[in-house]
Amino acid sequence: MFMNQKLVLIGGGHSHAIALRQWGLNPLPDVDLTLISDVEQTPYSGMLPGHVAGFYSYDETHIDLRSLAKFAGAEFVGDRAIGIDLESNQVICASGQLKFDYLSLDIGSIPQTLTVPGAKEYVIPAKPVPGFLDAWYKLKQSAAAHPEQPLSIAIVGGGAGGVELALNMQSCLKEIFKDKHILEIHLIHRGKQLLSGHNDWVSKKLTKIIQQRGIKLHLQQDVTKVLADRVICQSGLEIESNHIFWVTQAAAPSWINESQLKTDNQGFILVSDTLQSISHPHIFAAGDIATMVNHQRPKAGVFAVRQGQPLFNNWQNILTQQPPQSYIPQDKYLALIGTGDHKAIASWDFLGWRSAFFWWLKDYIDRKFMNQFINL
Repeated sequence: MFMNQKLVLIGGGHSHAIALRQWGLNPLPDVDLTLISDVEQTPYSGMLPGHVAGFYSYDETHIDLRSLAKFAGAEFVGDRAIGIDLESNQVICASGQLKFDYLSLDIGSIPQTLTVPGAKEYVIPAKPVPGFLDAWYKLKQSAAAHPEQPLSIAIVGGGAGGVELALNMQSCLKEIFKDKHILEIHLIHRGKQLLSGHNDWVSKKLTKIIQQRGIKLHLQQDVTKVLADRVICQSGLEIESNHIFWVTQAAAPSWINESQLKTDNQGFILVSDTLQSISHPHIFAAGDIATMVNHQRPKAGVFAVRQGQPLFNNWQNILTQQPPQSYIPQDKYLALIGTGDHKAIASWDFLGWRSAFFWWLKDYIDRKFMNQFINL
């Protein structure tokens, strides 16, 4: 008896969201499609800083995975993947196993260096996003209930994520704290300058904005210990804080490395130009969890979005016994960094500029992306 081929997806990241929508528009017969996710609402990273600032609602910034799976004709399994058995081709979930013929992973990443003493106990990681948002909502509620009480926030990490978080948190909280001296935000970064992956103009401009807004910037400070009420740096600097947010470089969940898939030094799945694992070609990976062997790029949402269409194409190529097609990501990309005031900085190669127009452009691009998943 002929059995349907089983394509199982782990995670509802940007690449999978786009590929699932494409599947719904162009389904293949005789394929059992399954999506495993421990959340039903997946966040769109491009709009999260704006959500923190209060510019966007929760619904405007999240994709309903259950509805998307239904549109694609996929079974939605609300569970947490904790491993892969490559000998029996099974995904190991918290509450059982699921067999597959082909597997695709798009599970994002987690912040690095939670190995710092005290970090696991006391910091709030920026990822996974649901946990971060829960903590942020509670912080806002507490601040609104006690606007007379001083509040100190420490943000560890001076990349785009940490900088945007600092600016947008301040934008939101300054509406609660009418006395600007009540709120204190610290941005701690081990590097010599912010946003080292961008050009000097962008780094200097954002440094100036951070300082003008009264956010306390601590450069070349390596956090070596975290306590319940403070951050301790190698230099001896101690920063008292009520809430500590961790927005450092991306890392992979440990179970990926334990699965025997070939990974890079950070534990990300190594994939070829076809987005297939270089050690197990019946397994695909995209988004932050994947590293393209021949085209290594930053762990940024723009690349995850661009991988969605070629990922879908190669699912269908493999399932119909067609040769998979190579995908080469762009070398340069436009980064639009919101500054929490309905303005944004555009960063492209060695160029940079800040204006309200770039916020309008960012808002237009982000809403256009999200509109694909409304009323499916």
